Amino acid sequence: MPIKKGVRSVAQNRKARHEYFIEDTYECGVALVGTEVKSVRGGKCNIKDAYAVIKDGEALVIGMHISPYEQGNIFNCDPFRTRKLLLHKAEIRKLKTLSQTDGYSLIPLQLYIKDGLVKMELAVAKGKKLYDKRHDIADRDAKRDIERRMKNAD
Repeated sequence: MPIKKGVRSVAQNRKARHEYFIEDTYECGVALVGTEVKSVRGGKCNIKDAYAVIKDGEALVIGMHISPYEQGNIFNCDPFRTRKLLLHKAEIRKLKTLSQTDGYSLIPLQLYIKDGLVKMELAVAKGKKLYDKRHDIADRDAKRDIERRMKNAD
């Protein structure tokens, strides 16, 4: 069976851009077992409450939910288990120093399949305050209002 080329999004963390300022993003692989890969290909995963940590020189994602595969029987594993992220050592060191900076977190933005491999877009993010969120909402409403008026003016 040939490997399909291209990128197909499987899961997104839409609240992340509302809750955090995204400073930088990284593409990393995710170490999964066979039944988890089949479940991800079926779209049965959730990264809404997930976050990443650097522990003992390894990048780990915590809180990512991958539903058990229907035909997986004994080969299925815990849906919320901690999974290893596949990054270069230099990237892990850089992420560790960034994540130890006050207020910064490692947040998964997107899980996707690229050329047959499961990949994750990982962001270095800083949490927004309530007034920042209100400001973003006001800006978005103003842009929407301007677009509506420009459309009606034509």
